[in-house]
Amino acid sequence: MAVPGRAPGPDGAAPAGPPYGALRYGLRIGVVGWVLSRVPTPRRNPFALGYLAVLAATTCFSCLADPELVRHLQQLSSSDGHNLLHHPVRALLLSGFWVAGPVWMPYLWAFAFTVAPLERRVGSARAAAVFAAGHVAATLLSQAVVLVAVCTGRLDPQALDSLDIGVSYGVLASLGALAGLLGPRGRLLALGGAGLMIVDQIVSDQDLVTGVGHPAALLVGISLWRWLRRGPGRPTRARGPKRVQSARRGRAAVLDRA
Repeated sequence: MAVPGRAPGPDGAAPAGPPYGALRYGLRIGVVGWVLSRVPTPRRNPFALGYLAVLAATTCFSCLADPELVRHLQQLSSSDGHNLLHHPVRALLLSGFWVAGPVWMPYLWAFAFTVAPLERRVGSARAAAVFAAGHVAATLLSQAVVLVAVCTGRLDPQALDSLDIGVSYGVLASLGALAGLLGPRGRLLALGGAGLMIVDQIVSDQDLVTGVGHPAALLVGISLWRWLRRGPGRPTRARGPKRVQSARRGRAAVLDRA
């Protein structure tokens, strides 16, 4: 029997030599191959890696540039109530190009376990649409709650100018969408973990904006399950057996000749 990775000899037996081909074959079909097939690459995950590169650039800039300049740019990019009322497109777009804090590494893992696997399953365009939908919808809803709270006197008017930047809404929307593409156990694990993180954040932080925005973003991802499960370019199901269709085409050809 020939060993995988070696060319058989004239008599059909594997030639002598070190079994490196068999070793490579075993790694390729084993756990290492399973892991390597899920590591984000520019070919499989252009959206996730490109977005991470942008976040890395803005994070390095915020750490190295003049603090006053960084604060000014972040305030211009903030999706707070004041900016949404006067510059909605700029606020919604640029607020997602910063991370909330000076540390970038947690977002690498967040993208690796949410955005990247979603992108592998549904494609870059749909993954970007899910991310954008979660970011925009959760931002608008959370800031609308802040606006109502200010108008009713429950919050100080300065809450409309509080800095609101980050990508957590897009990440949670991606996680919610990804859960719908997993099996029952994976879905339960993903949604249960997301729910625990949201509850812990609400209890410990007690921030109204993220307390509304995080569960809203997760629900946005869940609401897109049906759209994502259809998949792009799915072939139409045949109406009958191939033999019946062939017979019908044959009869049509006879009638045409007649």
